[in-house]
Amino acid sequence: MTHPLFEKHRAKLDAALNAIHSRGYWAAYNEMPSPKTYGEAAPADGKSAFEAHLGQQFDLQQPGTSAWLAPEVSPFGIELGVQYPVCDIEALITAGQAAMTGWQAAGVDGRTGLCIEMLDRLNAQSFEIAHAVMMTTGQGWMMAFQAGSPHAQDRGLEAVSYAYREQSFVPSEATWEKPQGKNPPLVMKKHFQIVGRGVAVVVGCATFPTWNTYPGLFAALATGNAVIVKPHDHAVLPAAITVRTLRAVLAEHGMDPNLVTLCVPAKPETTQALVTHPAVKSVDFTGGNVFGQWLIDHCRQAQVYAELAGVNNIVIDSTDAYKPMLRNLAFTLSLYSGQMCTTSQALLVPAGGIDTEDGHKTYDEVCADLARAIEGFLAKPEVAFAVLGAVQSQATLARIALADGGSLGQVLLASKKLDNPEFPKAEVRTPVLLACDAADEAAYMEERFGPITFVVKVADTAAAIALSERIINSHGALTAGLYSTRADVIDAMTAATWRSKVALSINLTGAVFVNQSAAFSDYHGTGGNPAANASYSDSAFVANRFRVVQRRYHV
Repeated sequence: MTHPLFEKHRAKLDAALNAIHSRGYWAAYNEMPSPKTYGEAAPADGKSAFEAHLGQQFDLQQPGTSAWLAPEVSPFGIELGVQYPVCDIEALITAGQAAMTGWQAAGVDGRTGLCIEMLDRLNAQSFEIAHAVMMTTGQGWMMAFQAGSPHAQDRGLEAVSYAYREQSFVPSEATWEKPQGKNPPLVMKKHFQIVGRGVAVVVGCATFPTWNTYPGLFAALATGNAVIVKPHDHAVLPAAITVRTLRAVLAEHGMDPNLVTLCVPAKPETTQALVTHPAVKSVDFTGGNVFGQWLIDHCRQAQVYAELAGVNNIVIDSTDAYKPMLRNLAFTLSLYSGQMCTTSQALLVPAGGIDTEDGHKTYDEVCADLARAIEGFLAKPEVAFAVLGAVQSQATLARIALADGGSLGQVLLASKKLDNPEFPKAEVRTPVLLACDAADEAAYMEERFGPITFVVKVADTAAAIALSERIINSHGALTAGLYSTRADVIDAMTAATWRSKVALSINLTGAVFVNQSAAFSDYHGTGGNPAANASYSDSAFVANRFRVVQRRYHV
């Protein structure tokens, strides 16, 4: 019998399956915080729900709770004080393993229906989650709502859709009949059972605690695994709200809620013990290279899906929309103060300048015009605060100060500290723009997370394309860009990105930006260069999270 939740959500699943096949525009959840979609009371109720968490214990009724920890500090300077349970990892793993029995029995259809029910429930809580994302990450409100709630939920549904598709290729049973000439045929009945690989651990990041967590979380769940969510200690609340909601949906439908738990360790050694535990069979991670590489090297018992650091770059050869190009770049470099894994860091510009519809522009003119474009874009405080958000970590502030000091290149535009009247303690910084030569590789050829951009002077366009490819092959990238009016240059850059295996955006001058990624259409990462060994989402992201176990007998 088909699971009732599968039937309830069948239309949405079918639409999602069509979307991942056609790759056109489709979204399951409205990205605009519209009262028509979410209800007239949703904005106020969501804010109240968020505020109700502040200064309180976030009790999840998890096994092995021994203490409480409040690790978060808001980039906007408000007091959070939310206390989370510190649980014994053996207790969480044992409980998760026990919960997998009932989860497997739910079957592919049941798990799929339950996962979509979870996502719908999270969507109803979008305002609460958005406030949690904003106040823990430093994102501006609109970005926190969109990326933290509906866009993250779409990414989760995308993973569920791929998981359903891959599992649905496996028949539940078959009759095998082999002819034997004059003798009776050999006849066997065969059954094929899909089982999860084991406990999954999803390690969250500080800047996108839902958008980067939901793909792995729902890919693991939909394929039959228990999941332990280990959030970054700077952004726990969005993950805690998510775990609470998933546990509630499981309990309401007769499932063991310990299938999904939250791990907030008191010390780093606990995280290391968790991810290397023999029962843990997959680890999802987004973050820096040091710990990401440690996971790849040490989690030999698990499949590791890692998104690491990279050096995203754009080749600027020529344009027939000079001012729109500059406006697009200004937004790209300012959005969330550059605290995105997809933000461009190196702009590769020929020493001889570029051709535009306004005439030839020298390298120095391009640098000066881009600096003015950024200043102009952020001139209005209401725009600046909405786009920049706040800088989350002291390490990012230190990188900005280093870049401002001029040791990494000529300062074309210094970073400014802005005072947000709504959040007086917020650390708001405008981008710093630097000029350097291609030979100054020590400056630009490593990720400098934050609002720091280099305009790199290269010999010519061919050298720029070659340098872009070398950067990506050596250090990785999630995004690459190109501005050119010449077909041969576009073809050359396209071929280079095929070799280096990175997504390419060409001549973006409108309201689409290189650091944005649309669920159901854009592949986030390719898994083919050092910045990531997996993609959100493709078949490879889900297919290795389950196993098929068969049994057979004569009939």
